[in-house]
Amino acid sequence: MLCTRCLHAEAAPDGVLCAGCATPAGFAAPPAGVTPKIWLRSPVGLGRATAILLGLAAAVDVFALGADYLMYDVTGDLAGGGIGAGVGDRADLADRLTAAAGSAQVLVMLACAVVFVIWLWRVRRNAEVFAPDGHHKARAWVIAGWVVPIASLWYPRRVVVDIWDASSTGDKPDGHALINIWWTLWLLSQTIGQVLYTAFDEADTSQRIHDSMTQMMVADGLDLGAALVAAAVVLRLTRMQDEKARQGPPVPVAV
Repeated sequence: MLCTRCLHAEAAPDGVLCAGCATPAGFAAPPAGVTPKIWLRSPVGLGRATAILLGLAAAVDVFALGADYLMYDVTGDLAGGGIGAGVGDRADLADRLTAAAGSAQVLVMLACAVVFVIWLWRVRRNAEVFAPDGHHKARAWVIAGWVVPIASLWYPRRVVVDIWDASSTGDKPDGHALINIWWTLWLLSQTIGQVLYTAFDEADTSQRIHDSMTQMMVADGLDLGAALVAAAVVLRLTRMQDEKARQGPPVPVAV
């Protein structure tokens, strides 16, 4: 029979793994002469890069919150009849900072999305080595799950949960609380958050801008929370896979 891990070489007579798969531990290259369909590849570098970008996204959100508060403060003065060069200068600064924060958020979000999906693809492939039959969704949903309407509301979470369970090192999968918090914050930031941003875009007077800034701060706060918890998920899952790989393959079961 074929090795159940590399699906290429013949398994040992008394087991389900070939000699190459049964020997190395950690993220080793495939044995010479063997070309498996998938094999373990280290997610550590990608995980760190993803976490750094998510940390940068969180820093940009903090900057955006500062810009939001400045805009809230100065538009309150303008709505209350405040005049003078000082108020005008603060209003111009608030405009520039708010615009810069919005642009930075878009750019960092795009960078995070690309690197996060690349990392997720890597850990999903590793999880298929750990548990070939432990996944509810096909690998293509690692990417498609984020863009297909309706499915994007829960498919990415399901993919991450399956990877998490396959990568757990204990007798039972680790709890999903961290994933659930991340996914809840992500959904809130992408639904309620977008509605709150719209209120600011449509505001056309000092009073309406002032009123919308509270909503903007809530939206940016949701983005901040989602980015921080996402970074925690990435680091935790990367560490889990690294630890599991270094434990080595399971002992072959006689057939």
